[in-house]
Amino acid sequence: MTQYEYPNARQEAPGGAVADSAWTRPAGYRPASRLGALPAGYERLLFDDGARQDPRAAAPPPQTAPIGQGTVEHLLAALVQYNGSDLLVSVGTPPRIRIDGALRVLREEPVTVEESSAYVRELLDDERVAVLQQYRSVDFAFTGVGGARFRGNIYYSKGAFSIALRHLPGVIPTPEALGIPPAVVRMAERPSGLILVTGPTGSGKSTTIASLLERINLTRACHVVTIEDPIEFRFQHKMAMIDQREIGWDALTFADGLRSVLREDPDVVLVGEMRDLDSTSSTITVAETGHLVFGTLHTNDAPSAVDRVIDVFPPEQQLQIRTQLAAALVGVVHQRLYPLPEGGRVAAFEVLVATEAVRRMIREGRTEQLRSVMTTDVTEGMMTLDRSLAHLGLLQDPNVAPAGVDLDLAHPHPGGNGTHT
Repeated sequence: MTQYEYPNARQEAPGGAVADSAWTRPAGYRPASRLGALPAGYERLLFDDGARQDPRAAAPPPQTAPIGQGTVEHLLAALVQYNGSDLLVSVGTPPRIRIDGALRVLREEPVTVEESSAYVRELLDDERVAVLQQYRSVDFAFTGVGGARFRGNIYYSKGAFSIALRHLPGVIPTPEALGIPPAVVRMAERPSGLILVTGPTGSGKSTTIASLLERINLTRACHVVTIEDPIEFRFQHKMAMIDQREIGWDALTFADGLRSVLREDPDVVLVGEMRDLDSTSSTITVAETGHLVFGTLHTNDAPSAVDRVIDVFPPEQQLQIRTQLAAALVGVVHQRLYPLPEGGRVAAFEVLVATEAVRRMIREGRTEQLRSVMTTDVTEGMMTLDRSLAHLGLLQDPNVAPAGVDLDLAHPHPGGNGTHT
């Protein structure tokens, strides 16, 4: 655990509280990355020792004895060496890394139950192990050897541990380096309003938002509060003051964090994910009260993000929400990553700017017309995904791997890109 940045120095504090080097939590406190009771029958997975016949279905708890160095580090070093975005570990199959969107086998030997358990113990501190065992999955982020930053999720699959780790950029890239459209950069210069950043999982939403927040950090004397699960990019205080709150540790839920954020004197707020009615309603309220708010959603395009926000609310509230959203919205940014012929990936963007015409369509429930506005009103910075792809010279199917790609790093063929960096 010494190579990862987790609060680990524990001692008993007065009154039974547990203290560490960073803060003091009340006695009995347990992080709540996943709230709610376990489904019926799950309890036996925690306490049934060997009752099931399938050895993979009876994963041991994470090892408590010290383990050797160089286990997870070897896999993470390969992830960084090959310029991969994700590392996936599952019992019974070799570990894989994702390069330019394609999964590649990293070695010949499959991962064993004992290996996966050792990996978990290396990656998690005691509190997160408790969350994992009770709620069957846990989110976390950490800084590895050499300063590389990773976001992770560990979860149970057939009773064994599976791991998904995302490699985060070591340096927050500038908007220009990411190719973020100027209209989006101008959105981030607004003093208030709601900016929605959407896209599928792994499309670079977090990197885009971090880039925009870092631009604010460098240029505005303001207070930024982020509510994340988990904290991904770590910001240093520069011209702005940035406080980052992690769900399960600094706030129990997104809704809880948003309820208290207005008492924390923020100018800019990041909501890591608008997950439910409470967090969505609170996000709109914060944006309405004179703050600049960034929120993320998983949608297929920019116009559907508007419907997604509205549909979270019951029918009797949707007319009021349309009015509130129309007044608060600054714009919607949708993005996807596409492979480049020479290797690597690039982001293509879809931009919906909240002009008066767009606000009127949202208020009147004519969101099906937003696509046509994006196509025609390009002078306001509107952009469709097709237009962005044409600008990049990329119109091929992003789901098709480039010809000649070697998907097996354990047996790279001559001429393949098994050594791609």
